[in-house]
Amino acid sequence: MEGASFGAGRAGGAIDPVDFLKQPQTLLRVTTWIFSIVVFGSIVNECYVNKDSQHSELLCIFNENESACSYGIAVGVIAFFGCIFFFVVDLYFQQISSVKDRKRAVLLDLGFSGFLAFLWFVAFCFLANQWQRTTLTRGFSQGADAARAAITFSFFSIIIWVVLALRALQRYRLGTDMSLFATEQFGTDPSASYPGYPGGSGVESTETYQSPPFTETLEPNPKGYQVPAY
Repeated sequence: MEGASFGAGRAGGAIDPVDFLKQPQTLLRVTTWIFSIVVFGSIVNECYVNKDSQHSELLCIFNENESACSYGIAVGVIAFFGCIFFFVVDLYFQQISSVKDRKRAVLLDLGFSGFLAFLWFVAFCFLANQWQRTTLTRGFSQGADAARAAITFSFFSIIIWVVLALRALQRYRLGTDMSLFATEQFGTDPSASYPGYPGGSGVESTETYQSPPFTETLEPNPKGYQVPAY
């Protein structure tokens, strides 16, 4: 059973790039990778603007809060490189022959996806709150579309990372069930046979079957029968 667990086939199989790209998990990773580019790209390029013509200093459009822009950029960059890393892991996952290594990869995917979903949730709440408090001036109005795009794709990223976490949890449960099935139902030795029926102890019981005694006794001279006299 080794090598055929955690949602993948046996190790050493050929990788079909077309089938790999069609997998739902691959499509989700590519989608959230694009979303991360949109978020941190929008903030870096268009969310630092001049408040008005009288101020030449670039300010964060989210209520002039530098922390909001910095946090959005940081989460976007983390998600960007995280997607690349796990994309490579998914690509070579079937080549991992050790069940323990596959389990570590799935658990890492589960933890990272859940962590990113939390970070995106905080980013969405933070950016949306600061945007509501922003006073739009003529300068800030130029980056309004970029700010709304960052907030919107932060929300979409929450959903996708939650889905990725659930898929990783599903793969982990599937791998656990198969491992238990392999260890409990089959022997560790490949040549071991299937377990047979439990045998007896080999000692015969001293108790034997005894029929109940007759409750009636036969009479020596039944009624109505006379012994002939000779």
